[in-house]
Amino acid sequence: MRIHYTHCPVCGSSTLENILQAADHTVSGEKFQIVECKDCGLRFTQDVPDESSIGPCYQSEKYISHTNTSKGLINSLYHWVRKKTLTRKRKLVQKATGVSTGKLLDIGAGPGAFLNEMKQHGWETTGLEPDASARKLAKELYNLDIQESSQLFKLPANSFHAITLWHVLEHVHDLQGYIRQVKLLLQDKGKLVIAVPNYTSVDASVYGESWAAYDVPRHLYHFSPHSIQTLMEKHGLKITQYKPMWYDSFYIALLSSKYKNGSSNLFGAGWNGLRSNLKAAADVKRCSSVIYIISK
Repeated sequence: MRIHYTHCPVCGSSTLENILQAADHTVSGEKFQIVECKDCGLRFTQDVPDESSIGPCYQSEKYISHTNTSKGLINSLYHWVRKKTLTRKRKLVQKATGVSTGKLLDIGAGPGAFLNEMKQHGWETTGLEPDASARKLAKELYNLDIQESSQLFKLPANSFHAITLWHVLEHVHDLQGYIRQVKLLLQDKGKLVIAVPNYTSVDASVYGESWAAYDVPRHLYHFSPHSIQTLMEKHGLKITQYKPMWYDSFYIALLSSKYKNGSSNLFGAGWNGLRSNLKAAADVKRCSSVIYIISK
């Protein structure tokens, strides 16, 4: 079945506008309408497969966040960036929570690279992941027993110093339900860390419908800082810090260049990634992807 929204999934407004059409470059080639809420600024993908039928949209070697392949330039770059950023993510969580070790829940854990980083540094970790092949890979690579995503609603309240969603919230069908539950699971002084692409970035405006971070239909929502703020405030949560993800602009520009031109233009993509970061240097909220540190 397909989901057709008549109201904004974040704020409930009916003031919606069709913005652009983006193609699924990973699996089907199908085009999807992207709609913007004129009140909170959320963009979302219209007529997406529902939760029970979206699985096949992830079944592709091109979807590298669920695989361990390093074939090709873009895949190699992805894994290089992931390795470089694991330590930074760990230190960010430690600084945000104020504890060097604690209890962590990572939602959308994929093959478990971040969970393993935290576990190796003394954290008690729980991981959730909907894709069975990614859970199997986590077991093979790191001996991690990652649970199915539905277990989120069975975990005990007030359990975690940190809950992380690294490029995950844009995939979650039950958006309001997830945020409501995450708040319940977070300790009173715990921190919620959410990283999502930002369609108000320079690279998004340069590549338009070919911007790789639209990634339809897997990305159900396309957030701006204002729409994230609206969503958090609706649940009594507060954004306390905005952090940049500098590498994302280059990776997304390289992939977007391929989608737009049929092949990656290294020089052009590098320049567009740099332009995006220069703009974000003056305003983190313009970064290609933004990390939000959130408190109760």
